[in-house]
Amino acid sequence: MFERFTRDARAVVKGAVEHCEVAGAQTVDAEHLLLALFDRGTGRGSFALAALGLDRSRDAVVRALEEARRRAGLSQADTDALAGLGIDVSEIVSRVEEAHGVGAMAGDREDRGWWSGRRTFSRGAKDVLEKSLRIAVARRERTIGDEHILLALTAHPGVPAEVLAEHGVTYESVTRVIGGGEARAG
Repeated sequence: MFERFTRDARAVVKGAVEHCEVAGAQTVDAEHLLLALFDRGTGRGSFALAALGLDRSRDAVVRALEEARRRAGLSQADTDALAGLGIDVSEIVSRVEEAHGVGAMAGDREDRGWWSGRRTFSRGAKDVLEKSLRIAVARRERTIGDEHILLALTAHPGVPAEVLAEHGVTYESVTRVIGGGEARAG
């Protein structure tokens, strides 16, 4: 699959690994892919983010991703659903962090051993990359660009899609900006 990635898409994947390493995370997550897209100054995905005004909201997006990571990766929808069951996620996070330190639920413990020097990709990140392939195929495009990764991030349920939607970046809005086929891969 990676042989079909454009230079920009490969740079996003490499950037996601770098974000993972800087954060001290054990796995590359979909959130790292989104952060790497922000870092790119070129590419259709980066252009779409800028055209949709998200370049001006980068700090708010980063804060929202960090807050979700503190909640063990739970989206706001997950948090709201648990609240409906009488479970206060904020209270749980506070108690865990009081006992174990800030970010204890993020799972980024550096004292864990590594089997190799390479970061692995979480199931969510793998799903986003696989979805980017399906989107490119559905749009009848031969290569997978960073715009396909962005489209996949908006279409895959989870924290990145939720944060992007809060800032007006949806599958449909990205499709309008980058143009092309309207096909949506499942």
